[in-house]
Amino acid sequence: MISKEHKKHSALAKPDFGSFGTNEWALVGAKCDIIKELAGNIIRALLPEYKSAYIDTQHSDADEMPALPVYVASGAAIEYTNHIHYQQFNFNKTFSPFHYRQMFSDCDIVLVNGNHHQGKSQIVIIDETKKASLQKRLAQLTNVQLFLFNGDVEIFDFIKDAIPSWQQIPTYNLHDTAKIIGFFKEHMQKVQPSLYGLVLAGGKSERLGYDKSKISWHGNEQRYHIANMLSALCQQVFISCRAEQEHEINPTYKTLPDTFTGLGPYGAILSALREHPSMAWLVLACDLPLLDAETLQYLIQNRDVSKMATTFESPHDTLPEPLITIWEPKSYPVLLSFLSQGNSCPRKALINNDVKIIKAIDPDALINVNTPADSEKVKNILQRRAAV
Repeated sequence: MISKEHKKHSALAKPDFGSFGTNEWALVGAKCDIIKELAGNIIRALLPEYKSAYIDTQHSDADEMPALPVYVASGAAIEYTNHIHYQQFNFNKTFSPFHYRQMFSDCDIVLVNGNHHQGKSQIVIIDETKKASLQKRLAQLTNVQLFLFNGDVEIFDFIKDAIPSWQQIPTYNLHDTAKIIGFFKEHMQKVQPSLYGLVLAGGKSERLGYDKSKISWHGNEQRYHIANMLSALCQQVFISCRAEQEHEINPTYKTLPDTFTGLGPYGAILSALREHPSMAWLVLACDLPLLDAETLQYLIQNRDVSKMATTFESPHDTLPEPLITIWEPKSYPVLLSFLSQGNSCPRKALINNDVKIIKAIDPDALINVNTPADSEKVKNILQRRAAV
């Protein structure tokens, strides 16, 4: 007998997915060529700030169906062709929403031909020639955000009956491209993921010989100094730690114990994304005594939400600095995928993906303290600055 309190699966925080992505829009109510043209206009207008995807279905008569790709026809599960300017995959398999969401996780917006697919949000085109078709799709109109009029028409009565709040929904002419693009650009700003802060304080500091998160470089333990700095820049701030460390941390600070254990900073980042998968995370190591608010503000000002992450170039080796980085929500499936392939290096994840890398105004702000020699170097810099 299973008790009522028993839960078979862990309760995990889930992004607000549609069938293909979190920011998913079905364009419905017009002929497919009109929908394709509208989708193309939106996609072009959002470049290069945002990555877009388009979902459609091709219907043809049996005698018009194109031949299967050669190797798929021969039984290959996947056929890949590098066309130099674009890449092509042909699959011989059935996809579920889980596959789709993984494939489109890098996209900031997904546009769907609503004549063939359901979308989480909808733009309804009021077109007399597709009135009957639209009426058949009333059940799909779950979150209508915009009406577009194609010609001299009015909102259909069946739409008014199905959507009591129809008068509060904005309406434009289908050919008023500027207003439609403005609508989407404003929306993209609204749905930009909020920024949370994460202080990495779960390390064992084996090279330094003592807990570097507790060093007081500026009159306060470094983990609290970094958290205080982040609190002015982020919606919420957490101190990442191992489970056995949690009781040591001042209760006025929020903690986020590792749930991906034994993976160092990689596990801490994954633990944060697991806890709040719809948020972007500004992740900072606790061993950055020269880091200042100006450097962090510069990073935030240069944030690119269309990338997996925004980070600094290391002045030491010109590689990305993974522990002074804004990790966007789209980094979560990428990091999980890297982990499944036996990799737990956040720097390697940045190197092998689409990220924005900037140079720090003050390279010294990126100096970290891992060894006694590093500690002496930072002490000398701070003494020189204090003497000025």
